[in-house]
This record gives sequence, structure tokens and C-alpha cells, in this order.
Amino acid sequence: MNAQQSTNVLDLVDDIQPLIDGKDFPGIVDAVTPASSQQLSLLLERLSVQDQAIVYRLLPKDRAIEVFELLSPGMQSDLIHGLQDGEVAAIFADLDPDDRVWLLDELPATLAPRLLHGLTTKERQLTAEVLGYPKGSVGRRMTPEYVSTRVHSTVEETLMRVRARIDDAETIYSLPVLDDSRRVIGIVSLRDLLRAVPSTTVSEIMQDPDVATAYQTAEIAARKCAGLGHLALPIVDRESRLVGMLTIDDAVKILEQEESEDSARQGGSEPLRRPYFATPVRTLVSSRIVWLLVLAVGATLTVQVLSIFEDTLEQVTVLALFVPLLIGTGGNTGNQAATTVTRALALGDVRPRDVWKVLARELCTGFFLGSLLGVLGGVLTALVYEPAIGLVIGSTLLAVCSVAATVGGIMPMIARAVRADPAVFSNPFISTFVDAAGLIIYFVIARTVLGI
Repeated sequence: MNAQQSTNVLDLVDDIQPLIDGKDFPGIVDAVTPASSQQLSLLLERLSVQDQAIVYRLLPKDRAIEVFELLSPGMQSDLIHGLQDGEVAAIFADLDPDDRVWLLDELPATLAPRLLHGLTTKERQLTAEVLGYPKGSVGRRMTPEYVSTRVHSTVEETLMRVRARIDDAETIYSLPVLDDSRRVIGIVSLRDLLRAVPSTTVSEIMQDPDVATAYQTAEIAARKCAGLGHLALPIVDRESRLVGMLTIDDAVKILEQEESEDSARQGGSEPLRRPYFATPVRTLVSSRIVWLLVLAVGATLTVQVLSIFEDTLEQVTVLALFVPLLIGTGGNTGNQAATTVTRALALGDVRPRDVWKVLARELCTGFFLGSLLGVLGGVLTALVYEPAIGLVIGSTLLAVCSVAATVGGIMPMIARAVRADPAVFSNPFISTFVDAAGLIIYFVIARTVLGI
């Protein structure tokens, strides 16, 4: 969304809110009619759950469905609770099967059977196919509504097939090419079909396919689809038979959700799964309180370390002045390493088996960073206080940066190896660990250098 669109939406919110408060329904209709579907979806994101339902009910049916499909699954779930059963059934029936499953994952389990019961037999079967795959897998995010072709079919026959399915299929721009056992042996684009001679066989113009298995994680498949620049990626079962397609718009949606989760967890909170202004305060509190309690307990390690070295601080009180600097530098170094490696894992640049290579690279990186900071910090400290204190600070910075970068680099690798979210093991926990370890290193070096 550009700055102009953002300004327009904010102006629309300012205009709509007094109308909602005053229950001026004709005024609301007049205000939302000129807005685009994109603007209306952004408007709903900035309203409370109750106000969302009021505005949504005043939209024409076709417009309402367009807006609903633009909302995040979390917001769709909130909106469903504010609508009547008849309205919900109509919206649910108009969604694509993969979008229905995405919404069902956000709704209470007791509501799913009722919604599925209202579908036609065909739509219920298509939705059930997608629901049959594990949560988090790409099979649960693929569309079973696609157009495929056979290896011996001609271009003319394939285009006739596309025309016959054009209203039902979610994607027609990339067509999987199947053999007699429904195994994917190629891919052909609509562009290549349109410019080919009608009598040409598909096998002459098809390309080697890139596929993902239905049981792969959705994030891995989405990164493959987006990274290779495909409009759609064939999804196959364990026998390489075609079961669906992952479209690029769904791939982008999956990656956006994963990025939001990683960002939230690296900052020490749970992802909201809905826009900020559409999230109740109680949800904001619950998304943060558990992490704050965990980190508060972890921070007691720092307190325990300080109490152990209390005698050292009493003998050389100047050491206390550098505690924030040292633990802050260590935490930042660890966070930088963790963020870099977590991102590399997500992109597939690094695999769990590369743990020793990552450890060596981060140790070297931390050593060089610590050397630069240690020389600078040690010289400045020596000039202000005394050479011995400067040596302590310089040596500690060198050691802390080396340890922090190494720990920050391997923690996401360990997390991935045990099938945990690397972001959970990242910044908050690394900061807590490095704080305690950094203080121990600091006071051990101080005692050794200063002879106390």
C-alpha cells in the first residue's frame, strides 16, 4: 500500500466511525460505495470486531465476497463470529477449497461440520481432500481446482480443456503434464500453448517440472514456488501423482504469515494473526505475557551471577560501570548472528547438517568483531581509567563477542534439528543466556588480570 492509499484509508476511517457510532446506515453506504475492495479490506482492519460486521453487512454481495477474500484468515474468523448463519454459509460456499481450509484452521472445531454441511457434494469433497493433509503442510494450502493435460495431447485439445474449465479452475497459467498414471512429467505454460501450432503435441513444448510433495511444510514449498518464479507449483503425493497446485498468491500469503511469526517470536511475543487495530487488547496482553514471564525467570541468572561476584565488585567498583556495555554488546552480537542464520535457514541457504560450518564461520566473525571492539574499548578505557581496566574490558569484549556469535549462530540450527521454530530459540533466549555467560567471563577475566 502506497502513501496515497494509506491516507485515503485513514480518511475513510475518520469518516466512517462517527457514522457507525450514530447508526447512520445510509451514510455508511454512501461513504463506502466509492472505495475499492482493497481500501475496504484495509478499512475493516482498523475497525473493532463489532464495527466490522456492521460495515460488512452493508456491502453488496459480490463486493462483500471480494473484500472477504482479501482479509487475513484471522480477520475472516473474527468477522464470521459477527455474522448470521445464512450470511456465513453464503460466504463459505463462494470461497475456493484451499481458502476454506485456511479459514477452518482459524475457526473453532465445532463450527467446521456445520459449515461443511452447507456445501454442495462436489465442493465438500474438494474441501475434504485438502483437509485430509496435516496442518502446516502444503497439501493443506494447495488448490484441487486446476487444469492439467496429457503428454500425448495436442495443443488444440489442451486449449479446449482450458476453455471448458476456465470458470472452475483457480489457475490456468501453468498446466501440469501427466502420463497415464497421473504422474507429473512436465509443465507447460498457457503462453507457450497460445503461440504453438494447434497440431503440436504437448510433449514437444513442455518443460521439466518443479514439484513439491503434499506433506512438505507449506513454507518450504512456498519459498520454492516464489524463488523459482513460478505462477503455480504442482503438488504431488508420495507416488508423484498430481493432487493439486500451489498458486503464487497463496505462496506469498504463506511467506507473509511465516515472516510475521518469525518477527514476533524473535521479539519475544506470539504472532497476532490479524492487523494491530483489529486485535483486542486482551489478545495483545496474552501474546506477550508468557514470553515476559519466561524471560524474567531467565534474567534471574544474571542476578545470581552478580551476587556470586559481589565481593569482586566491592573491591573494584569501577567494574560495575561496564556491566551494561558488555552484556548489551554480547546480546546484540548474538541477536545479529541468530537473525542471519534463521533467515538463511528459511531460504534454504543453510541446512541443519551444516552446523559445524556455521559454528566455525560465526566463531571467526565473532572473533574479528570482538577484536575490533576490544581494541577500541580497551584503549579508551585505559586512557580514562588505567591500563589494567582497559585490558579487562578489551579482553572481555573479545571473548563475549566470540561466544555470543557462536551461540547465536548454532541455536537456530539446533532448533531446526529438533523440529522447533528457530525464531523461538533466537533473540530473547540468546540475550538471556549471553547476559549470564558474559558476566561470568567478565568477572573471571577481571579477577585474573587484577589479581583479586
